Amino acid sequence: MNKWLYLSEQKRVNLSERYRIMDLGRNCDPEIILNIEKVDNILIINVPEGDNKPYQCSKGFYLRLGANSQKLKRDKILEFSIRENKIRFDEQICPDFDFKNFDVYKFEYYLALAGITKILDNESILRNLKVLNANGMTNAGVLFFSSEPYKYIFSSKIRCVQFKGNERVDILDKKEVDKGIIGNIDFAFNYLKERVPVRFEIKGGKRIEHPQFPEDAYREAIVNAVVHRDYFESGEVAVEKFENMIAVNNPGGLIASFPIHEFGKFSWPRNRLLADLLSKTFFMEKVGTGIKRMETLCKKNNNAIVIKPLSTHFFLEMESLKGLLPGDNIKDGLKDGLSDGLSDGIRDGIRDGIKLNKIQQDILSEIHRERDITIERLAEKVGISVRNIEKNIARLKEEGHLKRIGSRKTGYWEIESTDI
Repeated sequence: MNKWLYLSEQKRVNLSERYRIMDLGRNCDPEIILNIEKVDNILIINVPEGDNKPYQCSKGFYLRLGANSQKLKRDKILEFSIRENKIRFDEQICPDFDFKNFDVYKFEYYLALAGITKILDNESILRNLKVLNANGMTNAGVLFFSSEPYKYIFSSKIRCVQFKGNERVDILDKKEVDKGIIGNIDFAFNYLKERVPVRFEIKGGKRIEHPQFPEDAYREAIVNAVVHRDYFESGEVAVEKFENMIAVNNPGGLIASFPIHEFGKFSWPRNRLLADLLSKTFFMEKVGTGIKRMETLCKKNNNAIVIKPLSTHFFLEMESLKGLLPGDNIKDGLKDGLSDGLSDGIRDGIRDGIKLNKIQQDILSEIHRERDITIERLAEKVGISVRNIEKNIARLKEEGHLKRIGSRKTGYWEIESTDI
């Protein structure tokens, strides 16, 4: 609470003087309630810090800088309002959006994830989801359901990079995609999943997996980065895999008015509509438990986790506390690897070698390397026609070896019963 002193020019402070000062607060927008105390001919005016900034007085908007007040111009008012989260990017209308770019496959995939039965027409569902109104499609709707989000929103992409070692020097692989909110999350999650090593342990006839990093933890990190990033800022969400570390960072730190001591205790979304849409699926909860859940999962898996909310960016790092996987040592690792590799190889070779022809094996190998590979790209890689690829994929699906997750445009392949 700030205290200001008002010294009356009169020897005694009359009642009208007090009312005049109180009216100054009432005439602000939003209203400011002042607490006035009287000591002799001095009025002590207590002005509490507001939680609904910015406040406008009769002469405009002012920003307090030390002992001075600076009047804000238009651009500064907008910048201040965005920083205080009074203007939300996801709720703004995208005036240039063309419904020719509305992706029905993405829309239906989302409805399936959210468990929404398609009884109403598409327009009515979009209105109920609050992504469409009389003025057009919101930015949230574009990010979720456009076939080309980047065409309208420059900050729609996600970048995935794999580095050699633990320094940002030698790049082994790099992908930059624009698949929409769910497509970007799915892609980044699978990108890490394919690159996070897993140790297998046989106990009681069952195979137990020990990943270097817990899947639920790095999925949560990706979801947080995509949903809570500042879409007013340029640049992509970055998902990076090092030898012994995962790093996820996004433009946009904590909201200016967010109490830093409450970080991780409750949800304060920058993008309310994005968070609401995603909370209807299994990807996200609105209760604000994500930070605590990641910390718990990492601790259980013997990983260190560092979360750094800065003023302009949000950084998260998960680190393997050992060079090897949790619970590993060289002797056990070699023994388990040889044992599991031989037994699985012999078993799978007998089982799959008989069932799969050379073309089908090549198709699964290419899908294992690139889970979102297209039919056309498969035909090019395997060296046969698109029609022949489609026939072999149909056979692989029938025999339970392959499954398609999501739509033709934004989905990916999942190998079900064959290890490559």
